[in-house]
Amino acid sequence: MRAKRTLRIRSAALAAALLTVTAPAQPTSPDRPDRAEQPDLRPFYEQRATWHPCEDLPQNPEDMTCAEVTVPLDYAAPDKGTLRIALARITATTDDPEGSLLLNFGGPGDPGIVTLAGFGRTFNEFTDAYDVVTFDPRGVGRSSPVSCGDSAPPVFTGADPDVFVAQADAHYAQCRRDSGPVLPYVGTINAARDLDVIRHALGDDRLNYLGFSYGTRLGAAYAAEFPHRVGRMVLDGVDTLTEPLVEQGLVTAEGRQRALDDFATWCAARPHCPLGTNARDAKRAVTRLVERVTAEPITLYDGSLFTVDTLVSALSATLYSQSNWPALSLALTSLIEDNDPIPLLATSMPVPVTGAPHPRGEDVPVVPLDNGSAALVAVNCADDPDRPTAAELSGPAYERLLADYTAASPVFGPAQLSQVLLCTGYPPGSDFVRSIHDVPTPKFLLVGTRGDPATPYRWTVETARRLGDSAVVLDNRGEGHGAYTSSKCVKRVVDAFFLEGDLPASGRSCPADPVDPALLPDP
Repeated sequence: MRAKRTLRIRSAALAAALLTVTAPAQPTSPDRPDRAEQPDLRPFYEQRATWHPCEDLPQNPEDMTCAEVTVPLDYAAPDKGTLRIALARITATTDDPEGSLLLNFGGPGDPGIVTLAGFGRTFNEFTDAYDVVTFDPRGVGRSSPVSCGDSAPPVFTGADPDVFVAQADAHYAQCRRDSGPVLPYVGTINAARDLDVIRHALGDDRLNYLGFSYGTRLGAAYAAEFPHRVGRMVLDGVDTLTEPLVEQGLVTAEGRQRALDDFATWCAARPHCPLGTNARDAKRAVTRLVERVTAEPITLYDGSLFTVDTLVSALSATLYSQSNWPALSLALTSLIEDNDPIPLLATSMPVPVTGAPHPRGEDVPVVPLDNGSAALVAVNCADDPDRPTAAELSGPAYERLLADYTAASPVFGPAQLSQVLLCTGYPPGSDFVRSIHDVPTPKFLLVGTRGDPATPYRWTVETARRLGDSAVVLDNRGEGHGAYTSSKCVKRVVDAFFLEGDLPASGRSCPADPVDPALLPDP
C-alpha cells in the first residue's frame, strides 16, 4: 500500500479559494453571455454523488458502483431542462485516497461505464491512490443517448448536391425526433462543463483526468474552461484542436493508410502472408481486395451483404492495435482465399452496449443500437462550425475533394470523405475548440504515437503548441491508437505522473514494444 501523496497547490491564495468557492467562475467560452447575465448554477454544484450497485452490465466487477449527477441541458439557460450523467467507480484500495481519477475512453460516442467494466483491472495501479471513475458523456450510453432511429444518413455520390442537402436536412430532423431534447446540446464544450459538475460532486478540488483519443479534445476543453481546477492530466492519442473536419478527414485517411502499409510490410516478412512476399505486392493486394469487394459484395449466411464499406470499417478497427496484426493476417487469409469475411468481422466486432432504461421511458432497447455512430457524428458536428454547401459539392469542386481523399488513401479515403459529409444537415457547431490556446494550468502530459492510425503524431505536436508551456510531450515510437494499454514504457511514465507527480522532460521518447512472438502466425 502506498502512502498518501500530496497534490501541489500553486499558491496559498488559490488554496484558500478552493475552500471557499462552491461553484467555479463561469466559463469563458466565446459564445457565453456577459458575466452579469450568467445564470445561477449553484444547485448543480451542491450535489454529491451517491453510489449504488451497478445494474444491467454485461460485465460487472464486484468493486464497481454507479451513480448519477444532474446537469443542465443548456448551461446558458438551465431552466430549459436537465439530464442525468451516469458515473461508475472502482474504489481506491487505500483508506485515505487522494481523490478521484476520471477516465474518458474516447469516441466521441464511446460509453465509459461498460468500457471500464470490460477493462477489469487494467487501471489497477491507480487505485493505490485514487478512486477510478468514468462516465457516459451526454448523449452517450446511459446519459440520455442520442439516436437517429431507422433513418440512415444519405450518401453523396457526386450527383445532385441540392437533393443530397435536402436529404441531409431531413435526416437531421429525424435524429432530433428520436433523440429527445439532448441532441442540440451535445458537444465538447457542454461535456467539459459537465466534467466540472462531476468533479465537484465527487468532492474533488481539482480534476485528475486521463483521456484517450476524443477524450484528449475533451480534456483540452476542460483545461481552457477551468484552468485553475486542473490537477494531474494525461491526454493519450491526441486529437486536433485546429483543423476543420475536411482537413481532419484527410489526415485520418493518411494515418490509416500508413498503419495499413506498416501492417502489410510486417505481414510480407512472415510465412504464409495472404498479401504476398514483399511489401510492395502486399500493399497492392489490399487495394485489389477493396476493388474486388466493391465489384462483388459477399452475401453472408443471414442474407446481409459484406460490402466495401464493411470491409473498410473492419480494417480500420483492427488497425487500432498492433496486437491485432496476427489475427488480421489470418482473417485476410480466409477472406482472400475462401471468400469468407466472418473471421475479419469477428476480429473487429465491438462489444454490445447495454445500460439503463431510455431517458424518455419508452419501451425501446436500453441504449439505441445506433447510439455510438449517432453520438460520434453529433459531437463532431457540434464542434465544427463549417458545413459544405450545395455549390461546394457540385461537379469540379467535389471531384477535386474526392481526388485529394483518394490520393491520401485509396483504401480509406473515399469512406472517410463520406464520414465528413455526414455533418451536412446539422446546424453549424461552435468554434470553441479551435479557439483554445495557451492554457494557464499546471503542467500535464500529452502522449503521441508515431504509428497511430486515428490521431497522427503531428496532431500531438500541433496541439501541444496550441496549449502552450503547460503541455509536456511524450513521443511513443510504436504502433496503434493510444499507448497506455499497449506500451510498457508509456505506462510507467503515466503511472509515475499520477502516483508520484513525476513528469518527464518534454520530447522524451518511448521505444516501440516488440510484437509478442506468441502472437505471430505459425511458420
